[in-house]
Amino acid sequence: MTGILRGELGKTLSTRTLAAFALVCIGFGALNAVIIGAASGELDTLAEKDEALTCLPVLLVVWGLVGVAGEYRHRTAAPAALAAPVSPTVVLGLRILAYTVTGLVLGVLTSAVSVAVALPLLRDMPGEQLTASSIGKVVAANIAASVLATVLGAALGALIRNQVAGVVTVLVLDFAVAPLLSGADEGLANLTPSGAASVLSGMTHNTTLSIVQGGLVLAAWTVLGVVAALFSEGRRDLA
Repeated sequence: MTGILRGELGKTLSTRTLAAFALVCIGFGALNAVIIGAASGELDTLAEKDEALTCLPVLLVVWGLVGVAGEYRHRTAAPAALAAPVSPTVVLGLRILAYTVTGLVLGVLTSAVSVAVALPLLRDMPGEQLTASSIGKVVAANIAASVLATVLGAALGALIRNQVAGVVTVLVLDFAVAPLLSGADEGLANLTPSGAASVLSGMTHNTTLSIVQGGLVLAAWTVLGVVAALFSEGRRDLA
């Protein structure tokens, strides 16, 4: 299984798609830091300053989805499963594990850029100042959210198996369904994957969930998605 994991990881890390998503995540993280830290006026509370440090990990749902769904689009998923000395379910599990590593790498990279851009902008802000401890907590939460978002996206990619349909589904849920739920009931919106990811990463504060609770909700959705994807893969006809 180590060889299969090494192969999946090498395949994932060598794609141009990963480089493209890394640039997009870095760009959005830096833009968020500038908008929150410079263009939104003076920030008085730690929660507001924490928001400037976030790296928008919800973007990585799309990365995981596009990457894994691409295996089905390019017809490489079935041959890989047939050639492996283990079940297709195990192969998919190792593929998702490989994407977990990329989520960690992207989370660390984009968090570093967000912090580097935001801290100079926040240095002279009034109110309580950010400390190494508070910054570390925000970074840790963003990295955790990045990993969970990537894994959830990978699971969705294995379930939907179509890149366009998957991305459209995510966009509709994030930009249509979630805002409607938020307008009707903020607590209900925070229980969605995107809502929980926003709470965990610090994009949403003074809300119905704590950061830890947001992380637990996102983790629950991720586990549910992975279990469903593995079950579906075990029943898929590879012929």
